[in-house]
Amino acid sequence: RPGSFTSQGSSIKSSCQLVAFTTEQAGILRILCVTDLDFSPFDDDLLVTCSADETVKVWHVCGLGEEVQGPKTTLSPQDGRLEVVQLHPCSSGIVAVGSSRGAQVWDVNHPAALAGIASTLSHYTVKLVCKSQGKIKVRLFRTFMRQQEMRLWDGRKLSSSLASLSLGTSNGVRQEPPSAMCVCPSSCQHDGKQKPLFVTVSDCLMEMSTRGVAMVPKLAVDVGSCEVMRVLQLTDGFIVPVSYHVPRKAGQDFHSDLYPDTAGQAAAMKAEEWWSGENRQVETVSLHPDKRPKPCAKAANQRVVEAPPPVNVREVEEPPSLIFSSSGRSSGSSSAAPSRSPSSTSGLSSGCQPSPVNARSVHSGPSSKFRHLQGSVLHRDTHITNLRGLHLTTPGECDGFCANGQRVAVPLAIAGGQIAVFELSQPGKLPDAFMPTIQNSVNVADFCWDPFDPHRLVVAGDDAKIRVWKVPEGGLTDTLTEPECVLQGHTEKIYTIKFHPYARDLLASSSYDLSVRLWDLQTGQEVKKLKGHLDQIFGMAWSPDGKQLATVCKDGKIRVYDPRRSDEPVQEGPGPEGHRGARLVWVLGGKFLLVSGFDSRSERQLYLVPSDCVKSGSIACAPADVSPSTLIPFHDPDTNLILLTGKGDTRVYVFEIVPEEPYFMECSSFNSSEPHKGFCFLPKTSCDVRDVEVARALRLSKSSIEPVAFKVPRVKKEFFQDDVFPDSAVWWESSLSAASWLSGSNSQHRKISLRPTDMAPVSEAPKEAPVRKYLPSSVYLEEKTDEQKKEELLSAMVAKLGNLDNPLPQESYEGVDEEEWVRTLTLITVWKLHANILPV
Repeated sequence: RPGSFTSQGSSIKSSCQLVAFTTEQAGILRILCVTDLDFSPFDDDLLVTCSADETVKVWHVCGLGEEVQGPKTTLSPQDGRLEVVQLHPCSSGIVAVGSSRGAQVWDVNHPAALAGIASTLSHYTVKLVCKSQGKIKVRLFRTFMRQQEMRLWDGRKLSSSLASLSLGTSNGVRQEPPSAMCVCPSSCQHDGKQKPLFVTVSDCLMEMSTRGVAMVPKLAVDVGSCEVMRVLQLTDGFIVPVSYHVPRKAGQDFHSDLYPDTAGQAAAMKAEEWWSGENRQVETVSLHPDKRPKPCAKAANQRVVEAPPPVNVREVEEPPSLIFSSSGRSSGSSSAAPSRSPSSTSGLSSGCQPSPVNARSVHSGPSSKFRHLQGSVLHRDTHITNLRGLHLTTPGECDGFCANGQRVAVPLAIAGGQIAVFELSQPGKLPDAFMPTIQNSVNVADFCWDPFDPHRLVVAGDDAKIRVWKVPEGGLTDTLTEPECVLQGHTEKIYTIKFHPYARDLLASSSYDLSVRLWDLQTGQEVKKLKGHLDQIFGMAWSPDGKQLATVCKDGKIRVYDPRRSDEPVQEGPGPEGHRGARLVWVLGGKFLLVSGFDSRSERQLYLVPSDCVKSGSIACAPADVSPSTLIPFHDPDTNLILLTGKGDTRVYVFEIVPEEPYFMECSSFNSSEPHKGFCFLPKTSCDVRDVEVARALRLSKSSIEPVAFKVPRVKKEFFQDDVFPDSAVWWESSLSAASWLSGSNSQHRKISLRPTDMAPVSEAPKEAPVRKYLPSSVYLEEKTDEQKKEELLSAMVAKLGNLDNPLPQESYEGVDEEEWVRTLTLITVWKLHANILPV
């Protein structure tokens, strides 16, 4: 996420190989509140930053994705808040720093400033200063009028500007749009002198708001496609390259008129030489592909960064004298604009590149049949609304709320650790009046429903006690104050509690006393105590067969226990490096452990660890974004889908886990408009299989509980999609008691089909015969004799002219008798004679 810290400096800068931008989180350089930054024109890996802590830092960025241990040099101007920083264009080691009090010039190799200039601008703030051929181009911002303008100055005469261009008004510093301005020194005759003017050559209008813009150095443009300029637009979620091309025939010819020699990457002089009075220009180099200097060899561990896919931008009509075409399409040459992919896994993250497996492994290989999974919030009639007084700061080890197929339990921010219980069969708006609750008398640490008894709720409190509550049929009607039983044994606050997947009344709990204890709810007694943890236990999970229990700890270890054999771990291996939190779940029938946690840079990661060899570590990992909340995984054993989200997130990530490469197959994620306070998945029996719904969850917001359905788009919905709905386990039926399991017994759940009786499986659907759109080629390629061709030609002519044997229309008319014809002629003659005699 780009930084929103207000400053006069730039938010993004680019070298020929790298791009740097400010962010709200501590990134690779681990610095916040950066006000400006600049790359060295002579070293693509040298970056200079100034920040609100009144320091200037020089960094050597050795490679993409690699953490920089610390700044190479730190300067302390002690001149108030620093706003802008810029490296000298010709000399190495010279940096200029500007603040509200003035400007200073530093040599990075000396602890004191070389020179200082006090500010004399009372109504203006210098935004950008650059020197070119004796002229200085300064952009000023009028603070009292909020008027933005561009001015051109002659460095030899600063009494007045040569030209100015108004850019409108704004309530803040205008971020430079991706546009090209051309200065023509002899474009206007005024008072017998040539006066320069600003002429807009091209103005590229973007669809997203701009946080910052950086120009890519000239050495990185693609001369083969007549690209004359490339800028990088920083938005809220992307870095968009915008290329400017001259519409010419691209090919092997080098257009020398478009590409004059440009400044190279070799410094013209050292800092001492410049300060002693020498003035030398940087040696120019040709942009011709055959004459262009070869790039420096990079380390083997640095990756070649490809430009992001093209974007659509709107072009504007240009003056006929000089036409540029602007597009978001970056060049395909080796000198592509430096950028990082918006998502290393196209879904789960924003450009993280983890080890040991390259993030490209998430892309490669076969695609998932769930890749177009669609998540949507169900109709408002199914929502529970008007929630008030929710406890939104539950511990990190708690999921926030829990639900089964019948009811949902939500903690309240009321003294006494109260929990509200709502029936899912009674959605709608809750009354404003008092509602019954479960009173625990202490703050709630974690709670969950008994999978074999939908009326039993188990709650762990801060007082190291576990309380078992019984919710009556139909829901709460009165406030419950007396639990069914209380489990005591832990000496400190409890982290999490988990029910055994097969044995009824068997519960596991972890505590701050660094122990995991097993409880028999039938007797209310502790039956096992597991040891071996050295620090806080972040999470634990039972294996699918119920034989083992896995934990992930703050000490960076994953431990696997066989509670019936030993109270010490039977396996131990490396886990997430971060210490902010972690979760784990067994996947692929218990063959692997999927762990969500943080790496050493506090970036969220997913790790896949083989359960039979935990000590070997993860065999694959997928990167995630930077967020303080731990990703909570939900695993569907029927489809091997893993759905992950964190408290306070707006996105649910979805992956299909496979036992071979690429291991993580990304599917479409679900995004909500506002952060959710919790996300809980319901049993598979709650899904509408007729609508190909493979998962259903409840989303907890500030004032409502909303059902979310995850569906697979299919065409033949009249058939049961048996390829995505295999037989499902009847997990709500216990197979054995806690005492039987402790004595060594094992069991499995029986499975049932989710297919409705009136639906046929899609695997038995009749195959539709393919419809031929065109006649076979043999019809068109059939050879015909000359006689057949003549006959077809004559037939066509006859059909066009019509049948000549038919009589003409006038031949069908009837005539008159001859006597009638004579009588008519006589009358006509008499009438004419009479007309000549009588007057008119």
